[in-house]
Amino acid sequence: MPPFRIVTSGTPDHFTEERTALGDIPADFILAPPEEEAFLAEARTADAILARDVQLTPRIIAALEKCRVIAGNGVGVDFADIQAATEAGIPVTNVPDIFIEEVADHLMMLLLCTFRDTLNQDRLVREGRWREGRTPLLQIPRLMGQTIGLIGFGHIPRAVAARAKPFGLAVKAYDPFIEELVMIERGVLPSTLTEVLACDFVSNHLPGTPQTRNFLQEPHFRAMKPTAWFLNVGRGGTVDEPALIRALSEGWIRGAGLDVLAEEPPRQDNPILRMQNVILAAHTASASSRAEQLRRRRAGQEIALALQGKWPMSCVNPTVLPRLAARRWQPISMERGPNA
Repeated sequence: MPPFRIVTSGTPDHFTEERTALGDIPADFILAPPEEEAFLAEARTADAILARDVQLTPRIIAALEKCRVIAGNGVGVDFADIQAATEAGIPVTNVPDIFIEEVADHLMMLLLCTFRDTLNQDRLVREGRWREGRTPLLQIPRLMGQTIGLIGFGHIPRAVAARAKPFGLAVKAYDPFIEELVMIERGVLPSTLTEVLACDFVSNHLPGTPQTRNFLQEPHFRAMKPTAWFLNVGRGGTVDEPALIRALSEGWIRGAGLDVLAEEPPRQDNPILRMQNVILAAHTASASSRAEQLRRRRAGQEIALALQGKWPMSCVNPTVLPRLAARRWQPISMERGPNA
């Protein structure tokens, strides 16, 4: 039997972790350019797609002749048109539980650095202005007793809540898709979006979907306190960025800590890059030596399952699964996916 064709994009790679997951399954990794026409030329007869640095449009997906799975190696699934994949009968997978701790740590880093004026404190010391350091901190309250509002209450915001509470923060959360008991048992107060927006820190954890595109708009930022900090480790596209820029420049809110932006990498004329009340990171919240290896191996495992005629574990469009010529299997429950 000829080797399976796994088409991907991005920088040249040996795909060591993915090959480890494939085991004895014969497979070739084909690196294709990310542009639609060039990628489609290679992907049309692919047995699987490893989604890296490519946007899988409805046109690409509709042209796939025998693709068994589209596998992402991160939490987000905005790399593919999910509706188009569902219509084509192709399962799309993600890795929903690898980066939880890293992203929650990153969020707390942004919270503490914004609140305690870290970048400015560093700059004052380096400029020989040691005695000026206390002045800006005398204008802020202590962290204990402040409130943080979480927009979304999936795995990552739950881990954020566990970290925030020992700092003395009161935690509220808004998520219409989660039972209130899930929040209550974690010491988090179920809240409306309006109540979350009234917190001292507003932390966005929305995934990038058509439904969440530009979810947070001008009225939401106007509803926040002028002393509030906005934090985003979700997706940049869930925020109306011009509205956020106005909020930051006109003083509707105090500042922001952002791991994600609407356009990545940002254009150098983006006003956010020049704002002193913003701390930025390059969409790196999930990065760690452990997570990098595991996320790639897990994507390889999903491809391996599909190529063996089995249901994937973390399928984000599970309605396609009964339509597949593939069998359901029963792993040890990991509280996720259609096999759990």
